[in-house]
Amino acid sequence: MIAALATRPAARAALIGAYILLVEWTRSLASRVPGAATAAIVLGAAALLLTVVGSPPARLGLGTSRLGLRLLGGLALAAVLLLPAAVRADSAPILPASLAFAAITVSVVQELAFRGALYAALDEAGGAPLAIVGSTVAWTAAHSLSHPSEFLGAVAAAGLLLALWRWACRDLVAPIIGHVLADLAL
Repeated sequence: MIAALATRPAARAALIGAYILLVEWTRSLASRVPGAATAAIVLGAAALLLTVVGSPPARLGLGTSRLGLRLLGGLALAAVLLLPAAVRADSAPILPASLAFAAITVSVVQELAFRGALYAALDEAGGAPLAIVGSTVAWTAAHSLSHPSEFLGAVAAAGLLLALWRWACRDLVAPIIGHVLADLAL
């Protein structure tokens, strides 16, 4: 079966997408169980990391070339992702320090899974438009259990922005930084 996936990019992309959704939905549901949130985050992160095992860093959009620009891009993405929170200054959320590690972990592995492994598989299967739209749809669907429905438009917009950056710059470093900073601030 694994050999068949190597020659069928669409099947590989579908399998990766389904796996990511299964992991994210399981993590979301498990974290609702009293006392299980930390374990759900750690196990979910480990499960999502399996999507990138064996992938060359360049295929995932990772690298150190133009690192200064990648870091600056991450700050710019974070600023854009934080705009919705800035307009509602009356209820600025503050992430408890105890959740900072969890927020960083989830942000990094979600980017590796959605805009790393899934994006690369979809790009190989059908090109950039499929990779951008497919990773955004999967991203939004994955957040459907953990976010209120009225917030899913913002989730989709964030996913689209990060996917467009991944496409335009062939970079995953900036989306990781932007996602981490946004999650820490929200």
